[in-house]
Amino acid sequence: MKKYVVLTDSTCDIPEELVQKHGIDILSFTVILDGKEYDERRDLNPDQFYKLLDEAEGMPTTAQITSITFTEAFEKYDAAGVEELLYVSINSTGSSTHDNAVFAAQQYAEEHPDSKMKIYIVDSHTYSMGYGRFVIRAAEKLAAGAEMADVIDYLNERLSRVEIVLSVHSLKIIKRSGRISAAAAFAGELLGLRPIITLIGGKTEVVQKVRGDAKMLPALASYLKAHAGDRSPYMIGATKGAFDRHGDARQLAKLCEKEMGYPPESIFRLGAAVTSNTGTDAIALVYLKEGAE
Repeated sequence: MKKYVVLTDSTCDIPEELVQKHGIDILSFTVILDGKEYDERRDLNPDQFYKLLDEAEGMPTTAQITSITFTEAFEKYDAAGVEELLYVSINSTGSSTHDNAVFAAQQYAEEHPDSKMKIYIVDSHTYSMGYGRFVIRAAEKLAAGAEMADVIDYLNERLSRVEIVLSVHSLKIIKRSGRISAAAAFAGELLGLRPIITLIGGKTEVVQKVRGDAKMLPALASYLKAHAGDRSPYMIGATKGAFDRHGDARQLAKLCEKEMGYPPESIFRLGAAVTSNTGTDAIALVYLKEGAE
């Protein structure tokens, strides 16, 4: 079997125990907060970042993973004798990271014509465990002896069906991130509205507004029921605020199980890069549009 590596970036939000179990390599996004830089996953875990963000004076920003970082990774893998490198990226329309990887791969091939390492790059068109889940599946398939071409076909098919629907208790961060317009966020603050936001095919859209926190979780569960495929696996992603301050994760799990007839596959923490755009009071559902896995 060819020597291979499965690589992704830290916005995948794959829990650390699964990263270790499946031997997945992760390049970290840099998060800047109050003038300090942190490498996601390396410098802090989600709970540590939530605390920093809640106490911060300024707003967080994230820095893309550069082509230089990718080139350095390619050189390391090539020197180690890797023959096939699979990189699954964050949504290309939401970050230049994907394009930086493509540029670095093209440049590396030109500058290393004798290299035997083939680099494959897949655009997830999504965020968080929307692609993290399938990075895990790709690693499992390759470990079982699957051909890289078949794994890439699998990824492209599954990722084309991934949808995310989310909401937040506070509009402070998400308004500044540009995920919804400032006008919509301002109206929400005045009227006590909570936006129901979809992330589909690399695009975000406010599909509904509900009044007050009490209506937010039922709206998410109803949206899942109306749009997920039959027996589609689904997951819940939440920040510390959604877990602890509001208890959303457990409540949403119960609501979704009632709607769908089966429980979520998992409940996971939203990482620093995602939380930089949503704030620490966010909760999301990740599912497949049509058909079970």
